[in-house]
Amino acid sequence: MTIELNHTIVAATDKKASAQFLADILGLEVAPQYGPFIPVAIPNGVTLDYFEGDGGPIVPQHYAFLVSDEEFDAIFGRIKERGLTYWADPYHKLENQINTNDGGRGVYWDDPDGHKLEIITKPYGAED
Repeated sequence: MTIELNHTIVAATDKKASAQFLADILGLEVAPQYGPFIPVAIPNGVTLDYFEGDGGPIVPQHYAFLVSDEEFDAIFGRIKERGLTYWADPYHKLENQINTNDGGRGVYWDDPDGHKLEIITKPYGAED
C-alpha cells in the first residue's frame, strides 16, 4: 500500500499574502488559485492550500520542512534579510538562535497568522 500526504489546508486571514509569504521565504512559487484555495506546491508533491475561513480565530498549526544544507542557508538568509524573529526551539525561548539537533540545523519562525514554520536539515531521530 502506498499512502502519501497530498495536501493540507492552511487557515489564513489573507490567503494570498500568507501563501506569498511562505513561497518567498522557501524560494517557491505560488500556484494559481484553485477554487477557494491558493496553493503553494512543495517539491515532494504536497501542497499547502491557503484558505480564508469563516472569519473565526485562526488556530496556529506547525509546518516543518526538511531541506538540504544549501537550501537551509538560502532560506535562513531570507528570514534574516526580512528581519523576522526566529528561534531554535518550538517554545520560542531561544530567540535569534538555530539548533543543531540530530547533527543537522533547524530554525523556527512564525507566519503572519502565527503558524509555526520550521526548517530542518536532518529528520528528528536521524543518525549521524
